[in-house]
Amino acid sequence: MGYIDDNYSPNTQFSVFPPAVKHLLIINVLCFLALTTPNIGDFLFRFGALWPIQSQYFEVWQLVSYMFLHGGLGHIFFNLFALWIFGQAIENYWGTKRFVTYYFLTGIGAAIIHMWIGGGGAPTIGASGAVYGILLAFGMMFPDRYIMLLIPPIPIKAKYFVAIFGALELMNGVVGTQTGIAHFAHLGGMIVGFILIKSWGMKKENNYY
Repeated sequence: MGYIDDNYSPNTQFSVFPPAVKHLLIINVLCFLALTTPNIGDFLFRFGALWPIQSQYFEVWQLVSYMFLHGGLGHIFFNLFALWIFGQAIENYWGTKRFVTYYFLTGIGAAIIHMWIGGGGAPTIGASGAVYGILLAFGMMFPDRYIMLLIPPIPIKAKYFVAIFGALELMNGVVGTQTGIAHFAHLGGMIVGFILIKSWGMKKENNYY
C-alpha cells in the first residue's frame, strides 16, 4: 500500500528516510539476519522475544527487544514497509525526538496490553504494535490524505483506513480468528498512541498552518 502525499506542509523539510525511521529499518534487518543465524538466532529468541510474564524466561527488557525480532520474510517486510511508508510522514511532521518517544512507548504499551489481555503461553515477536501506533498517528495527523490499497486497488482516506483496521483487529481479537497473531498487541499500540497524541495535544495537518 502507499499514500498520495498531496497536502504536505511547505514549512516542513521532508526526508524520504528521516534518521529514526532509517535506523529502525537497519536495526530490524540486522536483527532479522542474526535471528536466522544458527546459535545466534536461538540466543536472540531466548532472550529477546517477549515471553509471558509467568514464564521463567520473561525479562523486563523484552518489552523493547521483542520489537526488533521477526518470524519470517513476510512478517518483517510488511512491518518495515508500513514503518517506512507511514513513519517517514510522522517523523517529518513531529520531529525525530517525539517520533522515537512515540514509537517505543506504543511498542511497550502494546506488549503490556497483549500480556494483560491475550498473552497466552507463546512468546511474541515483531514491531507490529509500534507500527499500528504509527498507523493510528498517520490517520489522526493526516485524516484526509488518501492511501492506495493494493487489493482492491482503490484509494481510501487515512481516517477510514485506520478505523477499518482497528475494527478488524478488535473483531479478530475477540472472536479468536487468525491464531498466532497478537491482535491485542496491535490494538494496544493504537490505544497507547491515541492517549499519547491527545495528551501531547498534537494537531492534525489542517490545523498546522
